[in-house]
Formats: sequence, structure tokens, C-alpha cells
Amino acid sequence: PGLVLALVAAVVLAARWLPLGAGRSLAANLLFVLLAVFGVLGGFTLFRRAYPRLLAWCLDNKPLFLVAPALLVVFGATVWLGFDRVFAFLPGAGTGGADGSAWSRLWSGPRHALPGLGKEFMPPLDEGSYLYMPTTMPHASIGEAMDVLAKLDMAIGTIPEVEQVVGKLGRARSALDPAPISMVETIINYKSEYRLDERGRRQRFKWDGEAGDFVRDAAGEPVPDRRGRYLRQWRDEIRTADDIWDEIVRVAQLPGTTSAPRLQPIAARLVMLQSGMRAPMGIKVRGPDLEAIEAAALALEHHLKDAPGVAAGTVIADRVVGKPYLELVLDREALARHGLTVGRVQNVIETALGGRTVTTTIEGRERYAVRVRYARERRDDLDGIRRILVQGLDGAPVPLGDLVRIEYLRGPMTIKSEDTFLLGYVIFDKQPGRAEVDVVEDARDHLQARRDAGELVLPEGVSYAFAGSFENQVRSQRTLALVMPLALALIFLVLYLQFRRVSTTAMVFSGVFVAWAGGFAMIWLYAQPWFLDASFLGVSLREMFNLHQVNLSVAVWVGFLALFGIATDDGVLMATYMDQSFREHRPATRAQVRTATIAAAERRVRPALMTSATTILALLPVLTLTGRGADIMIPMAIPSFGGMCVALLTLFVVPVLYAWREERGLRG
Repeated sequence: PGLVLALVAAVVLAARWLPLGAGRSLAANLLFVLLAVFGVLGGFTLFRRAYPRLLAWCLDNKPLFLVAPALLVVFGATVWLGFDRVFAFLPGAGTGGADGSAWSRLWSGPRHALPGLGKEFMPPLDEGSYLYMPTTMPHASIGEAMDVLAKLDMAIGTIPEVEQVVGKLGRARSALDPAPISMVETIINYKSEYRLDERGRRQRFKWDGEAGDFVRDAAGEPVPDRRGRYLRQWRDEIRTADDIWDEIVRVAQLPGTTSAPRLQPIAARLVMLQSGMRAPMGIKVRGPDLEAIEAAALALEHHLKDAPGVAAGTVIADRVVGKPYLELVLDREALARHGLTVGRVQNVIETALGGRTVTTTIEGRERYAVRVRYARERRDDLDGIRRILVQGLDGAPVPLGDLVRIEYLRGPMTIKSEDTFLLGYVIFDKQPGRAEVDVVEDARDHLQARRDAGELVLPEGVSYAFAGSFENQVRSQRTLALVMPLALALIFLVLYLQFRRVSTTAMVFSGVFVAWAGGFAMIWLYAQPWFLDASFLGVSLREMFNLHQVNLSVAVWVGFLALFGIATDDGVLMATYMDQSFREHRPATRAQVRTATIAAAERRVRPALMTSATTILALLPVLTLTGRGADIMIPMAIPSFGGMCVALLTLFVVPVLYAWREERGLRG
């Protein structure tokens, strides 16, 4: 009955989990589930049988065995901080290879293999849509901008994976939406990888094996069938949402428009509310006047394109002064000749060109202003403006062209300010695979090096500062610097209340450091191209387990906090039973101590392995997640999975340290 129940559970798990993907049969997914489950359980069974002999060897060679967990902890620290920081005491190891010495060249291999983990606030969450925000030239007219918007919508709409495209120009009548005409906002909703039902679950459709296609009704829609196949809506070459973004960038290249950083609607709104910029990272340029700000922004744009980790195509500086203005300069001598005042002429210009409110119409509780001005055909060209008549002092009409001088000027498209300073932006995005904080730090160092070399010269009174979503990571790092030590201190306190002995508590607490190192080791393995570089029934294991470079983020640290809570479980099981066993038998010789240690550990190895096995098996479906939320859940699960994989060392560390302490007590 137990075997039958296990098989039924495996079938249900395979149908829900689908580790090989919805495009594979249930039998193939079931085979993988059975191999994974029975592989883990079988490996733990073999380990349990060999455990007494392995523990006996560890007890006979305590110093040699303890080197293994010590090296693992050092390796975890090196993965986290980098080779140069951990081994800065070695000759030539802390210079980053800048001195070019023989020692520095010796450490070049470890330095490149273990550079340290990148830092970011949170992994980007898949919202199922993109926000494409290119800009046109600042002098583009409304008609030209609308033409660009229409062409972008049509070009992006031709992508088969795109479901809906909605573009926007300008802004609402609100001070909270200061978008200029040159800024295009296009929201792009793309189709889910597989057709979903009304509950958001993958839906099966009837499959015609002979025709090699889905059966469709009279309207051309596939026919639902609970025993059919899942309908994939993406082309074969489109594997991830990143490929859809690459297609959007490719088809949306239009003359007269810039590229755009990768944005999603919700994340973009949060960034814009936080920093005011339409990009995840950028530079705020402050200065005394708009001309100086634009000159500094263009210089920063030029040098920022060469910064390491920065995607050169996304570096865009605000063209602050570029909008064409038509300025009417009053000729005061001409006004005097005709007996006109400045106010009188300005009233005519306001009424004829801009419009003036003459009354208000009342529609129930609604109020509408009634404005009057010249018809468009009398004010849409220079000759029409010059022919506008102003009544002179003697009642004779005077053409406006005789009273004013018309000039073309370049002026600001928008005027931004912050902290009483005029402001301009230089936005950019990172290259794929790079962490936000690292890119900003490298860009800051790059610009400072150019300033020190005299290549980057800013106008007097101009300053700049980096801003963006990376600031959240800086703030969260300060919070985590308090939360993490506090959590570890509380774990140590709870263990001490259980054992009432500092030495025993320290032995059990050592499992936290071993699991911590295992979590960082797994993060490092995820970034290695050779790790799991194999396939199962034609499915790449790297794609199945979403292997990619993982940066340190709040999600990863939350995973470590969860790992710390379970890392001591095995040690508590071992130490508790050993305390009871040693109080009852009280071994008097070194051999008796080792025998009692092996006997006690052997009695508790089964529940300890059950704890580790259930945790590992529970995390496997999380590591293969796809869809909404997977971007956050996978980084949270990786530290726990890696920590529990090496938690088996705790089954040796605690007994070895416990026996070592008891043996020293006998000699005392």
C-alpha cells in the first residue's frame, strides 16, 4: 500500500509540477519526478547505511575532517565578498591586479573565478507587459510625434507574441504627469507562453495526431479537451520574455527616435515616483541655468557610454534647451508712433493667438469656460500673425507686423527642479547579467577618473549625483546589517535556552555557518556555465532549473534568513540525544566516548535525514518555477537548497566536536 500511495502521489505531483514543461507528455514528466524523488531518497538511504563507518573515520581523524567544513566556510565567504577582499593579506591579492606584479598575476585565476557577488535591490518581477519609452527630437511637432507614435504601435503590433499595444503622447492636465510631447509611452501586453483559461491556468485543447495540429471550430478557435495538449502561443525561437523585449527593440528602431531602457509599467511608475526618471538608473545634473545643465548632461552622456557594465544604446541625456519658440518682441518706438500701450498690444496677442475666457457656461453642477480666439487659418503661419489688426489711438487698424519683431529662439521643452536647483537627467540601463549597484559604482568611478584626467570638464556651478532603484538596495543593506546579526543572536539565544551550555550551543550553532557557506556555494554554481550542462529527454537542465547569475538582493537574504531557521535542526537532534545518552551511560574511556557517540548519532541520523530530504524535495518544484512570481521565489529558494544540500556535514560536525569535548574532559 505504501508503494502504491507513493506512485499515486508521484503521478499527481508530475501532473501539477510538469518539470519538463507543458509541452512534454505526462509520462516524461512522471519519469523525471520518480528519478528525482527516488534518487534523493535512495542517496540518503545509502548515506544512512554508510554513516556509522564514515563517522568512525571522522572521530579517528578529527583535525583532518574539520578542515572540510572550515574550507567550505572560507569558500562561501570568498563567493560572497570576492577573492581580493577575503585574501587581502596575501601578497598582491588585494590590489585587483592593478599593480601588475608577479604575485598579482599569480592570483588572476581565483580573482576572475571568484570576483564577489553583485548587488541589487530586488530581481525584476515579470509583470506580463513592457513599457517602451523612447524619445523624439525636442523640436518635433505634435504631428510628427503622433506619426512616430502610430508607426511604433504598428511595428510592435506585428510581433506575433504581442497581444495589445497602446501608445501615449503628452500629459494629462495634471502637475503630477509632466511628460513632454517628445516622450512616447507605449504599454505592450504580450501573450502568455501557453493559452490560459479564465482562472489563469494552462488549458488543454484537442489535438489531431494525423494532421499534426489542433482541432479548431468554425470560428478558427481550438477546441478545449481535458485530455488534449497545451497550446503554446510563442514561436519556437522565443524562449523567454527577454526574447520578446529583444524583438520589440529590433522592430521599434525609427529614424529620429532614441532607444529606451527596459521597463515594466508598475516598476517604471515606482521608479518615476521615487526619482523622477523614466529609467531604473540615471544621473541627476543640477546647475544654475538650463544651458549649463544641458552642456554637462551631453558631456556625461558621451563619457558614460564607455563605462563598464553600461548599455551604450540606453544612455540618453535630456535635451533641455531644444524646443523652438516663436517670440514676439514689441517695438516700443512703433507703439509710441501709433499711440499704443504695451498692455493693449499684449491683450490683442493674448486674445487672437492664445485665447481669452469671456464667460462661463453652467451645465448643472458643471462649469465650462468659453474662450475666444482667431480661427486656426488666421494664426497658423507668420503672415497670418503679421496681419492681425490692432486698433490704434485714432481708431485706425494697425497690422501687428508693424508693431512687433518676430524671432525664432531655442528654449526649454520642460523645466525641472529639485531642492531649489534646476535639474536635468541622463538616464541609462545596465548590460544583461550585471548588477545594478555594481554598474552604478563602476560608472561613478569611470566618470571620476575622466574628471581627474581632465577629459570631463563640467561648467561652473554644475554638479551631478546618481539616482535610481539602486538606492533602495543601499537602504535595505543598512537594514539587513541590523536584522541579520539580530536574527543570528536570537537563534543562539534560543539554542542556549535549550542546552544551557555555551559549548554545546556553539557546536549546534556551527551548522548555521556550514549551511550559510552551502547557500553561497549554490549561488556560485548557478552562475557557472558547466553546472548541470546536460539534458534529460531533450530538455536542458539549465533551462529547467532557471540557471543564471544570481545577484545579492533582499530576496536572497530572505532565503538565508529562512535557511538559518532550519540549519540547526539536525544539530539539535544530535546534541539533544547525545546529552541524554552521555548522562545515562557516563563513558569513562576514550573508546567508550567514541562508541557512545556513534551509537547516539546512529539513532538520530534517520530523523535528521528526513528533515533534509523533505526540505530538498519541497524546494525542487520552486527551483523550476516559471511565470508570475518565479523571479522572486527562485532567488529565495537557492540559499535554502544549497544550505540543506551541505547540511549533511552537520551530522558529522556536531558528533565530532561533542566527542572531542568529552575526550578532553576525560583527560582533565
